[in-house]
Amino acid sequence: MEPLQQAVEEAVAVLRDGGIILYPTDTVWGIGCDATNAEAVEKIYRLKRSENKKSMLVLCASADMVVRYVHKAPGIAFEVEEMATSPLTLILPGASGVAPNLIPDEGTLGVRIPDHAFCQGMLKRLGRPIVSTSANLSGEATPRDLSEVCQEIIDGVDYVVDPRFEGKPTRKASSIILFDEAGGFKIIRE
Repeated sequence: MEPLQQAVEEAVAVLRDGGIILYPTDTVWGIGCDATNAEAVEKIYRLKRSENKKSMLVLCASADMVVRYVHKAPGIAFEVEEMATSPLTLILPGASGVAPNLIPDEGTLGVRIPDHAFCQGMLKRLGRPIVSTSANLSGEATPRDLSEVCQEIIDGVDYVVDPRFEGKPTRKASSIILFDEAGGFKIIRE
């Protein structure tokens, strides 16, 4: 088995077992778990010392996966996502099927389709969304690479992905656009 596939299998085994991982994305390093596992989501909140549901988004393999977990997304959101030239998180209405403790009172879900070989491998193998939140304690700076992740986070996860699968990340958080059911939108972060 080639190294990337081996790492994907190891990470997915931890996710399926309710564990949390520290992993590279197309933006920054993230902490993740199976987005349908409420206990695993709670472990991330505890590790980050945060209960802010709006700080948690999910990665999905494709638009097809997104629509399985967000039932009121306007079509325009997917057109915008397809045209994006850099990582983009969509905050979409009608979240369902993910852990209830991921969904804020507004019923929305932040979703991103990563352009990243390791993340795509995990998502396709797991078959469900994976939580992605920056690998920092609440209130601290977002680490751009593994060397900037604090020891408390590293010690607090069940699996750390080998940094050789980092790819070519942007090293900055994604842009964020909030959509409503009618297709209205608001840019939250450029």
